[in-house]
Amino acid sequence: MTFTAAQIAQLINGKVEGNPEIAVDSFGKIEEAVKGQLAFLANPKYEEHLYTTAASIVIINDSQELKQQVGAAALIRVPDAYSAFATLLAKYQEIAAQQLTGIQQPVHIASSVRLGENLFIGAFAWLGENVVIGNHVKIHPQVYLGNNVKIGDHTILHPGVKIYHDCIIGQHVTIHAGSVIGSDGFGFAPQSDGSFKKIPQIGNVRVEDHVEIGANATIDRATIGSTIIRSRTKLDNLIQIAHNVEIGHDTVIAAQAGVSGSTKIGNHVMIGGQAGIVGHIQIADGARINAQSGVSKSIKLPNSAVTGTPAFDYTSALRSQALSRNLPELEKRLKELEELVKQLLAERV
Repeated sequence: MTFTAAQIAQLINGKVEGNPEIAVDSFGKIEEAVKGQLAFLANPKYEEHLYTTAASIVIINDSQELKQQVGAAALIRVPDAYSAFATLLAKYQEIAAQQLTGIQQPVHIASSVRLGENLFIGAFAWLGENVVIGNHVKIHPQVYLGNNVKIGDHTILHPGVKIYHDCIIGQHVTIHAGSVIGSDGFGFAPQSDGSFKKIPQIGNVRVEDHVEIGANATIDRATIGSTIIRSRTKLDNLIQIAHNVEIGHDTVIAAQAGVSGSTKIGNHVMIGGQAGIVGHIQIADGARINAQSGVSKSIKLPNSAVTGTPAFDYTSALRSQALSRNLPELEKRLKELEELVKQLLAERV
């Protein structure tokens, strides 16, 4: 796909400096781009490349002052170059996705399935009984949809996604390759003989609109009711969400984090990679949990930050870490004080 500087400026509400008819058909990093590619400059560390890049179009901030002549590239000025570039990539991806249509073979589509308009269903996909698919949905190869699954408009399921029976996926959701939605929650009742009896998991998973779920993530179905991922939340790769967890809207969770059963996470929460959260607690709105933190009790204060294992107040944790690093010096000073006290006592005697 080829676009001119004028067309791109219209998409991102920018202003062209230079030839508005210069065209590009791909993207490149500003330090590596070649003729026919589009790049952007947001980080001042890369400003030197603006004057030497071979890119045909460069997106820059309105506030960017030119220190010397730019080469043949046309510039597009916008308030925020990074945000504009992200918007442009999203538009490009959307246009590319629209070209995927039709149903490849072989696939299994049960007779009771209800299909929307302008769909793509890749080869070896399996759609069970009473599945409902909205409009403009993209189902890539080897996706499995169990009985009674509902998929909203404009949702994309990448290769190998597995969605178990009765789960509900909203509109404009993206689920990346290999993720499993609706597998059984980890529920086992200890028995008197030391064995564990499985507790049937008869609930489902409900993913609201504009959610993105990374590759190889797992979200367990509820024992009863629903495991819920609310709107606009973003989950990274390799995340485990246990049964009956509820995650609020606009929350982000980084890779390898795990959330145990029935925990309620608020809105606008940020959770770092490899963080672990125990079950049956609550995380307040706006909380920030540092990477590798172990959260063992509820975070009740909104917008608070925690770190460590067990996790506690971020500022206090930094002070404790600073004291820990100074322990050898403190030990030395303590020994010196002990010697001084001994000398003073000896002089009195």
